[in-house]
Amino acid sequence: MERTAIASRAEKISQLLEQLSEELAFAIPGEDTGLLAINRCLMDMEYAAQPDDPAQLSAGLRDARQWIDLTLDGSAKFSEETIANLNAWHPWMLRVIDAWQHGESMPAALVLRGEAATTAQPPAPAPSVAANTIQAAPGAEEKSITLNLQDDGELLREFHGESLELLQSIEEGLIVLEGNPTDADTINSIFRAFHTFKGGAGFLHLGAMQDLAHDLESLLAAARRGELSISSGIVDLILAGADALKHFTREIGAQLNGTEAGSPIVVPTSALMQRLQAALRGELPPAEPAAAPEPPPATAPAPDEKAEIDPHPEEEKPSNTLASRAAHPPAKRTASAPATAGGPAATETTGFVKLDTLKLDHLVDLVGELVIAQSMVVQNPEVQKLTSRTLDRCLRQLSRTTAELQRNAMSLRMVPVRGAFQKMSRLVRDLAAQQQKQIQLLLEGEDTELDRNIVEKLSDPLVHMVRNSVDHGLEGPAERMAAGKLSLGTIVLSASHQRGGICIRISDDGRGLDASRILAKARERGLIGPDEEPDTSRIYEMIFMPGFSTAEKVTDLSGRGVGMDVVRRNIENLRGKIEIDSVPGEGTTFTIILPLTLAIIDGLLVGVGDDRYIIPTLSVRESFRARPGMVSTIQEHGEVVSVRGRQTPVLRLGPYLGRPSRAVKPEDGIMVVVESGDSCRALLVDELIGKQEVVIKSLGQSFQNQHLLAGAAVLGDGSVGLIFDVDSLVRFSDRGHGTPAKLARQAV
Repeated sequence: MERTAIASRAEKISQLLEQLSEELAFAIPGEDTGLLAINRCLMDMEYAAQPDDPAQLSAGLRDARQWIDLTLDGSAKFSEETIANLNAWHPWMLRVIDAWQHGESMPAALVLRGEAATTAQPPAPAPSVAANTIQAAPGAEEKSITLNLQDDGELLREFHGESLELLQSIEEGLIVLEGNPTDADTINSIFRAFHTFKGGAGFLHLGAMQDLAHDLESLLAAARRGELSISSGIVDLILAGADALKHFTREIGAQLNGTEAGSPIVVPTSALMQRLQAALRGELPPAEPAAAPEPPPATAPAPDEKAEIDPHPEEEKPSNTLASRAAHPPAKRTASAPATAGGPAATETTGFVKLDTLKLDHLVDLVGELVIAQSMVVQNPEVQKLTSRTLDRCLRQLSRTTAELQRNAMSLRMVPVRGAFQKMSRLVRDLAAQQQKQIQLLLEGEDTELDRNIVEKLSDPLVHMVRNSVDHGLEGPAERMAAGKLSLGTIVLSASHQRGGICIRISDDGRGLDASRILAKARERGLIGPDEEPDTSRIYEMIFMPGFSTAEKVTDLSGRGVGMDVVRRNIENLRGKIEIDSVPGEGTTFTIILPLTLAIIDGLLVGVGDDRYIIPTLSVRESFRARPGMVSTIQEHGEVVSVRGRQTPVLRLGPYLGRPSRAVKPEDGIMVVVESGDSCRALLVDELIGKQEVVIKSLGQSFQNQHLLAGAAVLGDGSVGLIFDVDSLVRFSDRGHGTPAKLARQAV
């Protein structure tokens, strides 16, 4: 190994030893002050160490780990002996590091108070994991935990938030491990997560959780030493343990939110722990029948989590936030957000902080108001009359600084969709096992960033659509092979930037949608007339109607007609749209188009008479001035304009909204072609004013039941511009002019 790499690693461990020394100065027998901070430093050192490091270094870390684990698993308070051992161990470890850095001989053996240490020699083989694992006595009563909410409320909130993150990372790691059972890095990562979980549970005296986490950690420790081979059964067993810990954690969150506060929390774990013991002895019994998989919660995350601003999102870090619990009040809502976007690379001195996400939202709102105020100043007629070059330079500098501040503020809420995507891996795995199908899930574009508010609300639609792909889309192995396909079905979940927004696709290579069957069901329910022959895209949209289902039987997963209408409603609430493309026998693709953020949109500012409106550029295909003869009238269909060989319906916005318009003839105005799914419409406006980013404002409770307007924005001159909901313009513009005109008059 190169000397530079050795020097870098030795320097890092040396710095961690200094941090540990500072915490050790506050250690008092019978108290826990500094315990978790020391544990964190030790974990960081273990993470930094490599197998080919000096034997004395590895042995020293092993001894310190034994002392700390005995403390955490016992009273969770320092003893005099542990403090004395650590005080003697610390300078000895510094001498080991110094000798390692300079290539000198290692120091003599460390003699502890009253006993000789083994740190001078390579570590002896570890005792069998089974011998160290807590035994579950047959027929024993299930253990319960009771929370001390009055004294440990803040610590429990920290523990709850971190535990959810740890369990999510464990679940993701196990999915990877099932495909690659010998992946040492993944095994180590899962082991460290359980170890951190166990330490936090022990510190808070959550015995039942600590015991289960200890046994799960022991199972991973055996795999690390090569004493246990990772099989599908082992993965199932660890997942069951993680699910039990998740159940405990959710119950803790419920009590923190006031539900049955103080009552004992009981989760059956004795049978599971007996199976863990059997696995450690190499006697893994058959798994119990699995229940239907529980989908991820559709609601926003629990209120005790916080946003982490992390400049190294890809770097795995051991974590124990209980060690830094001071001065962090509980947050109301949570999300992760990168610290920078497009800025300089983070240095070694940067870190990450926790903050209340309501403060983050408030900051973004204030920046939006600042942008509006800056535009009003720059575009003020009195200011524009001034000819001062100095003032002009200052205003340009103000505009640049405001725009940069806005971009950075928005980037704080941008997070990768990776978390939402990876939750689907466990869902697909469990659904495939339940339905006895062979399915692989491929994830693409996981680093694509999106507003965290959208990511939070995207989980439920993704769950519904993935479940439908598994249940309805993909065939069983026998049916696939009979159709000449591979028995292994594939679902691809991808994300990419497209047309100023984000495009999420859920594709499968299954049987595809049966248009004739959907049409027959729609006619049976009276959704389509008996003589009406709709195009394929309209037929496919029938599956989004409330209660619509073509399933021949109801299963635990689907068939009740509940779900796809919820998907569309949730996507539209995010100002997005959903499209369907299906080929019978080959598969189906659902495409979701979403804005990058709910706070700011790119808009095309158009004028109709004296009014100004905003059309989201995400939905604009093109704009042009019609030439004489391009617009014609078709009986029962109204005016259409020929756009690239396609007859596109025309909607005159002035008459439609009941507002005066200067464009009497089509060639007097501008055609703006907007799209929703496969449908398009040409909007006739008087003029194009420009393109700009606008901060979206709600129209209030009076307009919550209408679909024509998506919101409003304060323009640079202080006036209000209404933002159109393009999907409504395309789909429902033929319902008459009364309601849209009334809405427009009220809003203006």
